[in-house]
Amino acid sequence: MKELTLDHVYKASYALRGVARQTDVLYAPKLKPGTELYLKTENLQVTGSFKVRGAYYKMSQLTEEEKARGVVACSAGNHAQGVALAAQKNGIKAVICLPDGAPISKVEATRSYGAEICLVEGVYDDAYAKALQLRDEEGYTFIHPFDDPDVIAGQGTIALELIEQLPDLDAIIVPIGGGGLISGVAYTIKSLNPNVKVYGVQASGAPSMLNSIHDAHIEKLDSVLTIADGIAVKQPGSLTYDICSKYVDDIVTVTDDEISAAILALMEQHKLVTEGAGAVAVAAAMFDKLDLNGKKTVCLLSGGNIDVTILSRVITRGLLMSGRSCQLNIELVDKPGQLMNVSRIIAEQGGNVTAVHHEHSNEGSDVNGCSLRITLETRNFAHIDSIKRALTENGLKII
Repeated sequence: MKELTLDHVYKASYALRGVARQTDVLYAPKLKPGTELYLKTENLQVTGSFKVRGAYYKMSQLTEEEKARGVVACSAGNHAQGVALAAQKNGIKAVICLPDGAPISKVEATRSYGAEICLVEGVYDDAYAKALQLRDEEGYTFIHPFDDPDVIAGQGTIALELIEQLPDLDAIIVPIGGGGLISGVAYTIKSLNPNVKVYGVQASGAPSMLNSIHDAHIEKLDSVLTIADGIAVKQPGSLTYDICSKYVDDIVTVTDDEISAAILALMEQHKLVTEGAGAVAVAAAMFDKLDLNGKKTVCLLSGGNIDVTILSRVITRGLLMSGRSCQLNIELVDKPGQLMNVSRIIAEQGGNVTAVHHEHSNEGSDVNGCSLRITLETRNFAHIDSIKRALTENGLKII
């Protein structure tokens, strides 16, 4: 296997000119007050993800014989689009194996670049096994999504851009699935400036690299479950594991609720749409997973390819997680004016009622009892507390 070098990354940067765009770095002070936080917007990259960098550079390094055989790849969606676009630009046949649970938007986007789609039952690792099977049966050239030095070098070009854009950078927070992105970024950053801290983030439902680094050997998870489908990988690569062991300073996890809140914050505050995997770095910063005090920090937004049907559910969870929405159950006596009284108190506190469900109490309760379940739009958790306090001070019982 080709050895990863800094020269390798610079060659990748040259090869990607005119293909991948240099994405902007935006200042984001509101996401984490008191922290000098920036966003590297790879969600605005060609194909909506950083993956095009590694995929295209890898394809550019293939021999004519390898190109003639066609390529096969496996992906949760973003690598698929990168490979499909690279194949289209180079006139190469591409077969992409995707897990059947991949967002429809990613599947159709991959198809739009002219690739042949093979949906595989299960998760990314099942698609990986199918891709290897097709490689062996059909003679295709396999394009690994992360455990390949050319792919890693392509992802490392992000670090070259960051060093130019923020020369006095102190830390960078990077999503981890299989580890290709953080391997390229960490290797490049540490080679040019060893003082920069590199932090990785995984979804709590798919902590494969975290567990492997903690136990000092590569481990495979039995299952993965997270809304961050782009980083739902059961087992890290051997090359990425070695690089992360050497160059990554710390790895943390974030929950799906924290990811949802980060997606919502990015939409509201910066008008940026990210997928689950693309928002984990921001989630880690927002929910104090890392000590960022005094550090000029960049959160890498790795992708923006979120399915709109998932987005609506994510927004709902994000509203709950950030105190922008809440549900209250109130015990009442069934007599005229009770609902009006509750509405008056909430209105005086500046809350907005969006749903009401009223029903008589169950068997065993007071014959005149009833319960009121209301959903509110609120400003934050302090606002919710003030509404609850006002209701109780007016003699109402919150269940």
